[in-house]
Amino acid sequence: MRMKIKVKPEDFIVEEDADLKLHKGGDYKIYLLRKRGFNTVDLLLRLSKKLDIPFSNFSYGGKKDRHAITTQHITIKDRKVFDTEEDSFNLRYIGDMQMPMEANLITGNRFKVVVRDLDEKEALKSKGEIGFVQEHGFINYFDDQRFGSFDREQGFIGEKILQSHHNIALKIYLTGIHPEDKKAEKERKRYFFNNWGNWNECLKRAKTLFEKRAFRILSKKETNPFLTNILMLPREELSLFFSAFQSYLWNKLAERLLKAHCSETLLKYRGAYWEYLFYKTLQKGKLNYLRDLNLPTPSQNAEMPDALSERLYQEILTEHELKPSSFTLRKIRTAFFKSSPRNFLIIPMISLAEIEDDELYTGKKKLILEFKLPRGSYGTMLIKRLMAE
Repeated sequence: MRMKIKVKPEDFIVEEDADLKLHKGGDYKIYLLRKRGFNTVDLLLRLSKKLDIPFSNFSYGGKKDRHAITTQHITIKDRKVFDTEEDSFNLRYIGDMQMPMEANLITGNRFKVVVRDLDEKEALKSKGEIGFVQEHGFINYFDDQRFGSFDREQGFIGEKILQSHHNIALKIYLTGIHPEDKKAEKERKRYFFNNWGNWNECLKRAKTLFEKRAFRILSKKETNPFLTNILMLPREELSLFFSAFQSYLWNKLAERLLKAHCSETLLKYRGAYWEYLFYKTLQKGKLNYLRDLNLPTPSQNAEMPDALSERLYQEILTEHELKPSSFTLRKIRTAFFKSSPRNFLIIPMISLAEIEDDELYTGKKKLILEFKLPRGSYGTMLIKRLMAE
């Protein structure tokens, strides 16, 4: 079942709930940031320039999508108080804290979502799934937006770095084409891809500072030029590449466990890159087990909760030519793989589900949802589960 979300920013509203540790006179000023049309990092970079404050002084608990209206908490390490507003964002001072904003202060996120372009049968079927999902939950997969750096033809940058294939990792970084790339950027990346290895030709077409530095280093034929370039990548980007592959491995393990525990007919939803599988039914004993199951995100010291999870995890690592020790990056110190527990199953709190005529798509219906999820869970994944067939 296909549907449309985020047709306009008002169709996807996210409000962050947090347990703030307010302390008058603390070094960190805590703000409520409401935004639209920006992802969190890009907006903080803009605020850094606007307020003339180093980007490193900004902290946040989670990245929020640019294709939505979102409200979240950030801290700025500065004695001054800044209240600022533009058409696309509003920054409002709340108080002081003795610590920066971080993920473990977030208690959950509240969502208001409009799902569009549904026929009446689809809308009724999706609404009809809510009772089951509220009682039995859904698998807590990482969703498509986590995998923006994935290249369909070449794979994950993080995976190639773990395998010490620095040449391929750099190639993906410099040639991987993404939907948001402008026409000139796509053409330049295709040129780099087709001329990979002809460094002088690539250098002639290089435009960004990183491209020029990278191809200059490669053209000089220095020792380990590919690793040298990888080490020049910003820490924030490297962390994103690592977390993308880490999340992919977690999803793969969750899917294998699903198949092992639920042999009944599975539901499917086709995402941007691959299919997501969900259980259609779940016995009470399985529900109790899976509801309490926590799977760590892969790293050197990740400890699986039981023998089955460990066996499946080791199988997945072997398929990717990896071992637990592979996650120790001795040559890269700017970013690393950190393991954290993640619930296998999430039970949402759905407070509203209404079907109305869709004013944007003639003759179609829209499903209006309001719900709350724990920190780190994706509202879009709940929607995929409701739409799965």
